[in-house]
Amino acid sequence: MTAQPTGPETVPATLVLEDGRVFRGRSFGARGETFGEIVFNTGMTGYQETLTDPSYHRQIVTMTAPHIGNTGVNDDDPESGRIWVAGYVVREPARVPSNWRAQRTLDEELRRQGVVGIAVDGTRALTRHLRDRGAMRAVISTEEHDPARLLEKVAASPKMTGADLSGEVTTAEPYTVRPPEGVPVRFTVAAVDLGIKAMTPQRLAERGCEVTVLPGTATAEEILALGTDGVFFSNGPGDPATADASVEALRAVLEARKPFFGICFGNQILGRALGLGTFKLRFGHRGVNQPVQDVHTKRVHITSHNHGFAVDAPTDGPFDTPFGRAEVSHVDLNDGVVEGLRLLDRPAFSVQYHPEAAAGPHDAADLFDAFCDLMEAERASAGAPQTNRHDQ
Repeated sequence: MTAQPTGPETVPATLVLEDGRVFRGRSFGARGETFGEIVFNTGMTGYQETLTDPSYHRQIVTMTAPHIGNTGVNDDDPESGRIWVAGYVVREPARVPSNWRAQRTLDEELRRQGVVGIAVDGTRALTRHLRDRGAMRAVISTEEHDPARLLEKVAASPKMTGADLSGEVTTAEPYTVRPPEGVPVRFTVAAVDLGIKAMTPQRLAERGCEVTVLPGTATAEEILALGTDGVFFSNGPGDPATADASVEALRAVLEARKPFFGICFGNQILGRALGLGTFKLRFGHRGVNQPVQDVHTKRVHITSHNHGFAVDAPTDGPFDTPFGRAEVSHVDLNDGVVEGLRLLDRPAFSVQYHPEAAAGPHDAADLFDAFCDLMEAERASAGAPQTNRHDQ
């Protein structure tokens, strides 16, 4: 991406898709030229969390809600230290934000961080096109407006399939997130950052977990050496088929019978560790309104999603793995995609969606409680005391 922050004046901008479809509009955010896989997000809230989600690295995100930027931008809601989207497509940017927490406009923030965007009238047509044709590469440019020349550049840009991106978004050094004041430490957790969102360790910390966040390159030896009560693998960008090192690390965690919880990319890593395959979805799940059903309780959760890949697993009952029996625990009611896995002979489970859901909904927040229950049960089976462990 090449972009420089500019003034508030808008200039013409052009969006060209890999299949030759062209959309013309006006610039929003920084001027310049940017490439990525174009996808759509159906959420009506939480655009700041979307922009700062590392799972959107190298993607151009189209918002289907008609007005974006109404509540401005603040310094409290980001899910990471920067905006990760490669580009941003909206229908109508808010001219003036209206929220008591707003510290600046969304346009100002995009310009400040050099993120190229475009405002087009046809976001509905664009979304329908992506649903029909699938996610594909694209370019937004305020510098070049000849579709033929832009299409040549798109064809030369990298694809998402085969992209190993978690190493580009992970933390460089370990850090610790502790429970809030007055909440005793009940468990210690090693969280492998494959593109972790800030709210995830906070949700664990609220439940009395002291979370050590490790770089995505952490080996099994480094993870297990911490002696934590449980291990967590986060969400993240890219193709799970490239994450061989993370798969090997997780296999060692499962072999050690450490309680494990994974979300999104972590769910795909668990699938691969169990010997399952992964595949790319046609246009993915991105938004805060995906209905997911627990296959046992039949309870339906409305959940937050951001994934373009999924696990290929049998949904007709338990299946054998190198770590005992496992089963699909959740499925998406829109398309039947596998949304969760559970081991029956080891203390491990994962989901494909985002239970931390800072922008909502919070239907699945009890999965963090389930992880704590799993660690408590494992401690009890080992004969360890079950009392709260306060900081020394």
